[in-house]
Amino acid sequence: MTSSAKTVNPWLALSALCIGFFLIMMDITIVNVAIPDMLTDLNADLNQITWVNSTYLLTYAVPLLVAGRLGDRWGRKPLFVTGMAIFTLASLACGLSNSTDMLIAARGLQGVGAAVMAPQTMAFITTLFPDNRRGTALGVWGAVAGVASTVGPLLGGFLVDTVGWQWIFLINVPIGLIGLAMTAKLVPGGQPRNDRSFDVLGTVLSGLGLLALVFGLQNGQHYDWGTVVGPLTVPGVMVGGGLLLVSFVVWQRYNTREPLMPLTLFGQRNFSAANVAAASIGFALTALYLPLTLFLQSVLDLSPLETGVIIVPMALSAGLAGPLSGPLSDRVSGKWVVLTGFLLFAVGIGMIALAMRPGANLWVLALALFVCGLGTGSAFAPMANVAMTGVPLQLIGAASGTYNTIRQFGSVVGSAAVSVVLQAQLSQSMRSSATAVAEDLPTGSRQDFIDQISGTTSSSEGFGAAPPEVPNDLQGLATQAFHKGLADAAGRTMVLLIVVLAVGSLACLTMARRTPVKHDNDHPSARPATPIDREPQHG
Repeated sequence: MTSSAKTVNPWLALSALCIGFFLIMMDITIVNVAIPDMLTDLNADLNQITWVNSTYLLTYAVPLLVAGRLGDRWGRKPLFVTGMAIFTLASLACGLSNSTDMLIAARGLQGVGAAVMAPQTMAFITTLFPDNRRGTALGVWGAVAGVASTVGPLLGGFLVDTVGWQWIFLINVPIGLIGLAMTAKLVPGGQPRNDRSFDVLGTVLSGLGLLALVFGLQNGQHYDWGTVVGPLTVPGVMVGGGLLLVSFVVWQRYNTREPLMPLTLFGQRNFSAANVAAASIGFALTALYLPLTLFLQSVLDLSPLETGVIIVPMALSAGLAGPLSGPLSDRVSGKWVVLTGFLLFAVGIGMIALAMRPGANLWVLALALFVCGLGTGSAFAPMANVAMTGVPLQLIGAASGTYNTIRQFGSVVGSAAVSVVLQAQLSQSMRSSATAVAEDLPTGSRQDFIDQISGTTSSSEGFGAAPPEVPNDLQGLATQAFHKGLADAAGRTMVLLIVVLAVGSLACLTMARRTPVKHDNDHPSARPATPIDREPQHG
């Protein structure tokens, strides 16, 4: 360390980084509660509003791998600042949108900003903090992720009910400006730029492959898994995306100069296992909100704000567990901390599934969500710590980009899969519930009633009440059948999440035990101030 080297407080730097990460995670979930109001105000159909979320997920997931490598090449601070600036400006454009086309375009730009930011946060933590303090820092980072994901519906519900849906985006502007100012002041920028080669072919193959595969998964149901345009079909797009990604992996194997995703990373057992676990928890966390929100609003008739309030226990417990689990993973083998988190999350989801009945006890649901939050908060930070420990400094950006890409890809798959499974369960459960309710009806009207209730699964209007074509004297029975059918379908859909978490738990068991890092207060790296040139020095 040179005598002129500036020092920064790593915890203050982390606070600036966490602002950007909070915005990224919150904006994945905040839009859901605003969909009914956006449908009305923008005179849009359900497909157009669905694209508001799909576009964000697409443009967030696809550039992550490249963004992580760009951080290694051009410096993490410039990339982080650029990403936050793009995200903030795009949020302003979203809030000022007066058409669905403008809103979709702005959401796409918002996703790009998020993708540029995300890998830099994790890479910065790895270089700012020594091994014996990294778990604590990642604990704070993980708590931010858990809280942001669950605060989204609460804050979104409050803003929609009070000042309008536009403010779910406009609220990001002042927060983003504060984050930019803090980043400029508190985050070190000592990593020099370098002129190493860049994997152009790998960038093209991975970008197009991810774009095609994510597009098919996220929007396949809209196209009924058939034709997109002309001869282009959803299966064709997905197969093409898969072939491009296979080609990308082959190219990474033979590119000895500067691969975008060095395959040597996966030679580390913990890195590979942590990526499988990250995809699993990303899948389950994203997939949880669709059946849960539909159940709370369409079966229990809660408002958007009330829905958000019910989810608060999950945010609180995640915020409590994150800072505790991070330091714990510095003292004991991280695999057991992560595994405990996965098991708690699965138990919480099981409790929700069992409670999903018309007239469900809200206190039971709140307790179940509290357990879910303990699980996500306990798993998130130690999982990242396991993944990044032992990664060479020159590959930290690539490792962070890979980890975030795989976790986000799990989220996209979860969003698409839960929608497909829920739709399939609805078709069965609506007919079953209608048949049970219709037993006391006259034989002549029974089949018509069953057919009308079963048809609600193909109509967006069916998710608010019984279909209007049902005679007035049967509306009560129709509502009863609808509520029971949707509750049963939502509860059975939760089983998919538990299965995926079981896969993640198996991945946790394959993680190698890590010798806990002993604290050494005499070591220079244990001081609260970190030299600005702790960033890895490249060629």
